[in-house]
Amino acid sequence: MASLGRWAYRRPHGVDGADAVFPHARDQAAMMYGFTFVCVVETVALSYLLAEWPVVHAVFLVVDVYTVLFILGIHAAAITRPHVLADGALRIRQAAHVDIRVPLDQIASIRRETLFTHEKRDDELNLAIGSQTSITLELTEPVNAPKFLGAPRLVRVIRLHADEPKALHDAVTQARTAPAPVPGTPAPA
Repeated sequence: MASLGRWAYRRPHGVDGADAVFPHARDQAAMMYGFTFVCVVETVALSYLLAEWPVVHAVFLVVDVYTVLFILGIHAAAITRPHVLADGALRIRQAAHVDIRVPLDQIASIRRETLFTHEKRDDELNLAIGSQTSITLELTEPVNAPKFLGAPRLVRVIRLHADEPKALHDAVTQARTAPAPVPGTPAPA
């Protein structure tokens, strides 16, 4: 629910000092707004049908309003938590429940690859948006992608979605191949 406030005030989470930011919620927007519309229609219909039972009407009104806010909150979490490239790492996020920091030197390869089906494997993480992923990262060593309640899960392949996969691919490729400064050499002004 905190994401609703961030969304309203246009305050994305964790983007301060970022080299690049990559949104990933665009392709789920129509579906989320459709769910919200259906829930609002249901709220109105139930208000009409339950008008003769005030207690039941009040209970269902609270549940329906909470459901609408919950659906909007899920979408707001995806909007306000984009993927971030900063400090020599790619921070991969999905809504409020996935936040994985992958150091650039652990990325063996990155490729643009649009997939609509994903087989479940123990060492792979698929973060689909609108049932699709557009970037595949293969890692040199596993990173921890905790399960829902925090249990560790080591993954070597991460598939994710970005609204602009070419921009994410190019930025990560450029950051991985940028020459390291020679010690003692002043930084360019």
